[in-house]
Amino acid sequence: MRIDILTLFPGIFENVLGHSILKIAREKALVQYNIFNIRDYAENQRCVDDRPYGGGPGMVMKPEPVFNAVEAIERQTNIPAKKILLTPQGRCFTQAIAKELAKEAYLMLICGHYEGFDERIRTGLDVFELSIGDYILSGGELSAMVVIDAVVRLIPGVLGDKNSITEESFHDGLLEYPQYTRPAEYRGMKVPEILRSGHHQKIKEWQRYLAEKRTREKRPDLLNKK
Repeated sequence: MRIDILTLFPGIFENVLGHSILKIAREKALVQYNIFNIRDYAENQRCVDDRPYGGGPGMVMKPEPVFNAVEAIERQTNIPAKKILLTPQGRCFTQAIAKELAKEAYLMLICGHYEGFDERIRTGLDVFELSIGDYILSGGELSAMVVIDAVVRLIPGVLGDKNSITEESFHDGLLEYPQYTRPAEYRGMKVPEILRSGHHQKIKEWQRYLAEKRTREKRPDLLNKK
């Protein structure tokens, strides 16, 4: 997969992409990250924002630099990208969307900043608007990191154990069951006997029961959807 990131602050991504699963995916040649500074595509002395028409607080990102960046990159690659606009107005990001995006060969994430985008960026580019939740961040960079991390780990071959993906929260509409490791007892708290029994079928049943119980108690909305 190729992932292009269009941002006003490219330095933010360097550490994130260079550690843990995202680093492993790149080292395995399963993903390629490319970071582009939107300022480099501005037409007037790297100016990327301006005051909003009609008045109001803050500054709005201008359309020209974003259009210039997207079009120049796609001319260079000669491949159409799945363009993702990180915005509070987009669809709420879910595990199901992450799975769909993981099937794409080329993602382009466009990060906004300031008071948001000129509306013509939404309407003039073929973008998929995406939000990571109902709250406001300073820009789309953190949202892009969340999307990249959730998607890349689903690319076949990235994780060492393919079952890691199928035994996680939200995989089948449930939260994950309780997990334990050594020691068997810590500060009076013991690992459930069933997990040390070696009876795999009973362990699976126990895990399923606890996953449903935990989801019912903590996220009943997930059961309603399921």
